[in-house]
Amino acid sequence: MAEARRGFAEPNPAARPMLRWWWFGPDVEDAETERELTAMAEAGFGGAEVAFVYPLRQVPHPFLSDEFGARLRHAAEFARSLGLRFDLTVGSGWSYGGPHIGPEHVSRQLHWERRELTAAALRAPAAAPWPGDELVAAFLAEGSPGEARSGWVPLSISDSMINIEQGRGPRTVLLAWSRPTGQNVKRASAGAEGPVLDHYSAAATRKHLAEVGDRLLAAVPAELLGSVFCDSLEVYRADWTPDLPAEFARRRGYDPLPHLHRLTVDEAGSAEFRTDFYRTLTELAEDNFIAVCRDWAAGHGVPFRLQGYGVPPVTVSSNRHADLIEGEGWGWTELTQTRWASSAGHLYGRPVISSEIWTWVHSPSFRAGPLDLKGEAHEHFLLGINQFVGHGWPYSAPDAPGLGWYFYASGALDDRNPWWPAMPGLNAYLTRLGWLLRQGEPVSDVKLYLPSSDIYPALGPGLDLWKETRRHIGPDLPRAIRCAGYDYDLVDDQALESIDPASVPVIVLPRVTTLPPAARAWLDAVRKAGGTVLAVDSTAYPEGIPATVETFEEALRRALPPDAELSGAGDGIGVVHRRLEDGDLYFVANTGNTVRTFELAPRTERDRFERWDPATGVAEELAGSRSVTLTLHPYQATVVVATDGAGDATEVVGRSGSGTEAPLAGPWGFGYLDQDGAREVTLPHRWEDQRPGYSGGAWYELELDARPDWLDPATELILDFGPAEPIDDHDPGGAEIRGNSYRARVEAPVREVAVVSLNGTVCGVVWDAPYRLDLTGRFGEGSHTLRIEVYNTAAAAVATDPDAAAIIEESRRLYGVRFHQQDLELALDGVSSGLLRVPSLRSFHA
Repeated sequence: MAEARRGFAEPNPAARPMLRWWWFGPDVEDAETERELTAMAEAGFGGAEVAFVYPLRQVPHPFLSDEFGARLRHAAEFARSLGLRFDLTVGSGWSYGGPHIGPEHVSRQLHWERRELTAAALRAPAAAPWPGDELVAAFLAEGSPGEARSGWVPLSISDSMINIEQGRGPRTVLLAWSRPTGQNVKRASAGAEGPVLDHYSAAATRKHLAEVGDRLLAAVPAELLGSVFCDSLEVYRADWTPDLPAEFARRRGYDPLPHLHRLTVDEAGSAEFRTDFYRTLTELAEDNFIAVCRDWAAGHGVPFRLQGYGVPPVTVSSNRHADLIEGEGWGWTELTQTRWASSAGHLYGRPVISSEIWTWVHSPSFRAGPLDLKGEAHEHFLLGINQFVGHGWPYSAPDAPGLGWYFYASGALDDRNPWWPAMPGLNAYLTRLGWLLRQGEPVSDVKLYLPSSDIYPALGPGLDLWKETRRHIGPDLPRAIRCAGYDYDLVDDQALESIDPASVPVIVLPRVTTLPPAARAWLDAVRKAGGTVLAVDSTAYPEGIPATVETFEEALRRALPPDAELSGAGDGIGVVHRRLEDGDLYFVANTGNTVRTFELAPRTERDRFERWDPATGVAEELAGSRSVTLTLHPYQATVVVATDGAGDATEVVGRSGSGTEAPLAGPWGFGYLDQDGAREVTLPHRWEDQRPGYSGGAWYELELDARPDWLDPATELILDFGPAEPIDDHDPGGAEIRGNSYRARVEAPVREVAVVSLNGTVCGVVWDAPYRLDLTGRFGEGSHTLRIEVYNTAAAAVATDPDAAAIIEESRRLYGVRFHQQDLELALDGVSSGLLRVPSLRSFHA
């Protein structure tokens, strides 16, 4: 535990958050890339992942040109000189593809066509309705299209002709065409435009890696790279590849073509065939895309990092083929892509599991503040993540007009945010927690089985296995598990092969009606070893303990006491548990917008508790032997450490006796940092009432005469800015701006950051609850100048940027429509800046 405490106080820099660095064009200059990388390092970030995206003006040196390679190499070398990690996306935009992908390598889909026929015999040419289309199979059934529901028979196709014999009445022919999806690379750079590749084809994947990957790694050799990266799989509706019939027959043992109609026709055998068909797609994506990328990266001596969810229909276990596993999406009580990734990391022994974080945070761009970033980060920690890749830092040309360049979607996390003085402290906080949550082993007592044999048949043309799994399981089970004080991992049929049944206390079967024999045998082994199988609305395993969604939590508690019992916490307190050899670590976070006081009672039988502060790295003793009482303010988190025997944490002496409060009503001297002159103001003070279009900083100053008790070393002196008031969730202003956008639902007393100085010496930065700063021992006799510099967001700069529309229009004039800027009309929605409460100095006497 002593080693963990030392590492928590001074964590390894490898745990620092990274940033996705958007290169528009790509059009970058060496001097500016150096400036931006230096700013990242000074703010406490650990590195950059370069993403090559759409151009915003004429690009002189397109993607993969020699000049582009030189700029990329220079950035990588400079990053290394600063001690920053440097990662590359293997392509431009997403998904992989580009001008090098010809017709033989494009992503393909099945296009179904129904035609009504008479009873007459017919010999018709199998003419392609669109260039690139190929007829795969044809079927015939009695009746018109609305009546032909069964009795489908394959038709013979020879010499490019479809042969149909004489019938008895109206009939319907069903044609299956293999058709290019037509999907182009999204948000492509200049010179990177082209179709998305066939992710089921090893030849297509190798073509891309040879044309793009090899050239990128010729510019930036492996010794300068942390990893090469593939973003979330978004190959829409791609359910075909030319080799699929042969691969299907080899893997499943029968010819799929006579059964192909069952993908779109519901009849006996359709569910089983769809399971076989989509499982084959999963395996082809694993073998011919993920594993090929991993092997290529290994050949260059660099890890392959993957966001393994989406389309193609990859499973949790598909991530085992990647070196580094990454998720995306917040929501600690939900089945997110982040839970998909963290489960894979836990199952397959990946100690570092990353997530793309702050995607759409408090949209639009530049609207988010540091509290939003902190609150969403807690959600990812609670989902099992211990490495962040922030979304993101937009490169902006030095001569770009107005606010400059920024990505079409939030967030925009660079030093154009006025609140940037808070970022070093936030990154230090996240680094401590990221490092700590890599120590020991995760405790996830509950396994949630993913019934692929029930889910595959329902995939349909969307093909997103994660999304269909989430729909099948529903929101109630994951929420019940987490809010009852347990953690869980998702497990699929592939994962069962690597999990010791004796290591599983509880496994939950959610709405399982079809169970493969191997899974049944594994469940039997769990029960034999003393574990519990909870069958929630499931019929496939009658040996399990039956439960419904409504009775699930009670059944779970009977099977196993909670890992962390939370009394009086409500639903907003989340816990993650890591087990060390000599103790237990509990990350505890208040994800809600009100103060919560509650009792934490771990299941582990430890007799001593410490509280580790992630903001300072300080460890303190906590009172209690089997449980501890905690108070957490909105979006506040802490670490509780349970050990046996003596330790070396600081003993906390509770303050008693009287306390006094001195409101600092003013009047205060006030001035904007971009203007000369000063005036007096009274608090609360909101900038938008006098200067609604301002993004930046302002100062407040007050002269104070020290009171005698402030000089007493036994007096604790706290500058208190006031509470964070919750925003009503039912108020339209309190909801997320868009469905997957995160925001902290509080009205803070400071918007957004306060840098506090006394007599010219900086005392600290305040930006999160409880919005207090310890000034103990900072006052001497006589008069003192208290200065508070407040910084807001860049929302007003976004809303009033006179050049934003012209930048977008120039991009479209030169390169067409490659993006749509999101939510700019909401930039000023609910914005307030300044000191919005009257602060006070609170003194507590021992």
